[in-house]
Amino acid sequence: MTLQILLVDDNLTFLASVKKSLKLVPNTSVLAEAHDGVQALALAQQLQPDLVLLDIVMPGLSGLEVAKAMQAWPRAPQVLFLSMHDNESYRLAAESLGSLGLVSKSNFVNELLPILAGLAASPKGGTS
Repeated sequence: MTLQILLVDDNLTFLASVKKSLKLVPNTSVLAEAHDGVQALALAQQLQPDLVLLDIVMPGLSGLEVAKAMQAWPRAPQVLFLSMHDNESYRLAAESLGSLGLVSKSNFVNELLPILAGLAASPKGGTS
C-alpha cells in the first residue's frame, strides 16, 4: 500500500522542499497540497488521505484547529505537525489532538523521513 499524503503549509518554498524529500521515501504519494486551513479541510475531506502533514501557524484556521475539526470525521487521517515554532506548548497541543507528533521544520529531513518510512512500511500506511 502507498501512504497517501496531504501537505499543508503556507510557505511554498518549504512545501517544495518537503515534496522533493518525500520522493526519497518508498511507498509514499503526495495527493495534493493546501496553503491554508480552510483549503486543507476541503481537500482532506475530498481526498481522504492517510496522513496530513500540517503546519501549525497559518492564515485563517491554524493547523491545530484543522486537526481538531478532522477528529470528528468518521475516518480521520493521521496528522503529523510541521512547525518552525518548536516549543513545549505546541508539542503538548499536538499530543492532546492525537497526532503522531511535531517535527521541527529546521530539522525535518532527519526527523520526518524516518517517521514516514515507518508509516509507509506498515500495513495500509499505518491506518486501519
